[in-house]
Amino acid sequence: MSKNAKIAAGGVAVGLLLLFWLPWWASVLIILGVPAATYLTLDPSQRRRLRRVTRKELGR
Repeated sequence: MSKNAKIAAGGVAVGLLLLFWLPWWASVLIILGVPAATYLTLDPSQRRRLRRVTRKELGR
């Protein structure tokens, strides 16, 4: 299993645990807010690089 797959599996597991322990709206805020906050902490050059890699993987 690749490193990214392990991270994704861990994220799903944490998300499911949060759904049981917190109200659904709090879980959704955490699940969507953490990646958004991480993206916003990147430098503009890192954001451009991330967008370029993402588009390249989609075959655009």
